[in-house]
Amino acid sequence: MLRAHRIVVLNNRNNMRLANPYFLLLLLLIPGIIWLRYFLSRRSTVQFSNAVPLRALSRTWRHGFQFVFPTLLAAGLACLIIALARPQQGLDDSRIRTEAVDIILLLDLSESMDTRDFAQFNKRISRLDASKDVIERFLQKRPDDRIGMVGFATIPYAVAPLTLDHGWLVKRMEGLHTRMLDGRRTAIGDGIASAVNRLRESEAKSRIIILLTDGSNNWGTLSPENAAEAAAALNIKIYTIGAGGAGQGFMLGGSEVDETTLKKIAQTTSAQFYRARDLKTLDDVYAQIDQLEKTEIEVESYTRYREKAGGWIFAGIVLVGLEQLLSLTKLGRIP
Repeated sequence: MLRAHRIVVLNNRNNMRLANPYFLLLLLLIPGIIWLRYFLSRRSTVQFSNAVPLRALSRTWRHGFQFVFPTLLAAGLACLIIALARPQQGLDDSRIRTEAVDIILLLDLSESMDTRDFAQFNKRISRLDASKDVIERFLQKRPDDRIGMVGFATIPYAVAPLTLDHGWLVKRMEGLHTRMLDGRRTAIGDGIASAVNRLRESEAKSRIIILLTDGSNNWGTLSPENAAEAAAALNIKIYTIGAGGAGQGFMLGGSEVDETTLKKIAQTTSAQFYRARDLKTLDDVYAQIDQLEKTEIEVESYTRYREKAGGWIFAGIVLVGLEQLLSLTKLGRIP
């Protein structure tokens, strides 16, 4: 069985934080500790009335090295105090759960779809090309939904199964033309039955068919009304679109849209009928359907933290330990 939803977990590294920042107040004690250890405790016990003779004594390189000891101790204590403050690396997790819509695009491929009564950039294009253009934009708006396609004329043709790979679906759609299915007749009922069959096993929260045709049912074994009743029994909605100019069918080699039947199909399945006589209206129709059948996206965000105190503890122990070791050597004793 096909799953009705997807769960995606996204990770995003956040800034550092301190779990116990009040421990940083201990940093104020470091200057006092350094003064007690290196200045107060090492005050000379021999009193001289005149320090001038002492200035004549030669200074060795070890005198200049003495600043290293308080520096090491101060740095080591600072590291240990920062470790007490518990630095943590945040990791933001977002669980995105989508209750997707499964959609079958049911597209008329009869010869009348070659009628050039749509305009794009001041150029006449066929009803089929206009439909392809609008459908491609519709696909871009619904990345989380599985969408398939069925073409129909004298017989139905499965263009693509339900898929999330909409780029592949567009490539399949680009190859459609009105001469591939004996386009002299239009079997709307059989086309609906084929689309319903591809949604029968779906577990999506919403299953819909978007039927686009420019004519009327004049062929097939199943009437559009009976096919619509079968869809309604499975809780599948059928949005119907009548495409093409009014009253021009015969002259332009096309056929008249059977609005009455299309309205009945939509009404039977609790959907809507739309009439699209130009490219802008057709685009608006698909935009309206897009708004009516929205995919539910539930986002759950939370943050977990990774402790980073280990490195500070290690650095603090190394620095304090090095200060202690060096103080036991000749470097720690001024001659």
